[in-house]
Amino acid sequence: MVQISRHNRGALAPARGLCVTGIVLPIDPIIVQVGLFVLRWYGLLIAVAIVAGISVGAREAERRGVEHAQAITLALWAVPVGLVFARLFHVIDALPYYLVSPQDVVAIEDGGMAISGGLIGGVMAGVVYARTKSLPIVKLADAAAPGMILGQAIGRVGCVLNGAHQGLPASLSWATMYTNPNTLVPDFGVPRHPTQAYEGIYDLAVFGFLWWLRTRTAVEGLLFWVYATLYATGRFWISFLRLDAELLFGLKQAQVVSLVTLIVGVPIILTLLIRSAHTTPSQHEPARVV
Repeated sequence: MVQISRHNRGALAPARGLCVTGIVLPIDPIIVQVGLFVLRWYGLLIAVAIVAGISVGAREAERRGVEHAQAITLALWAVPVGLVFARLFHVIDALPYYLVSPQDVVAIEDGGMAISGGLIGGVMAGVVYARTKSLPIVKLADAAAPGMILGQAIGRVGCVLNGAHQGLPASLSWATMYTNPNTLVPDFGVPRHPTQAYEGIYDLAVFGFLWWLRTRTAVEGLLFWVYATLYATGRFWISFLRLDAELLFGLKQAQVVSLVTLIVGVPIILTLLIRSAHTTPSQHEPARVV
């Protein structure tokens, strides 16, 4: 999940012989700047994503019998930990750079948040909090799933506006080129796969499916693991088009995390479905719609 930022913008040269075509994005990712204070579209949309995700998750938790206040409190513990892990995973992914420039570890305004790290950290914090308060972990995980993927979709809009997480050069009519110097692109005038948009659209589709599924199954744990495996599948394939550094056997950090998720998640889903098939109809009626 190497984030292209100002300090390594020149590391990637334009692809020679590439037919220049695509969508030109001249937008300034900075909304307002007053002295040292800088407000970016990215930061604003991340905030919107967090609020939207928590709102949807809390509503779903309440529908499943968990108090709204308890769900909100859990989220307020999980989100900060998730953000720290998101930054940590990015730093690990770009470790050679940060060993030379350790002062940039905290320079989050220059980009660098790994969503897989954020999800891992957030889930871990949520589980710990739920255990300490004797809350139903599986129900909360199912409740959180639609909100998590919705938040991810909104966050990717911020990535598009910021010029973050660029894809490989591409001769496509929908390839994107950035012209504003405040964007976090490796180079200007080179059309690239809009991998942020790919993932945002995919995440939105997954959200739609989970929103449909949530009232049609009462198998506890199924919704969360369907979310996890669907997201992992999409992220694995989209990562082939991204500029991220390779981590293991030619795979990138997000792909390794995705494979682990699939190895764990698919058998769990199958087990849940098999167990559900052997229960009585009254035990797995669709959840009540509120």
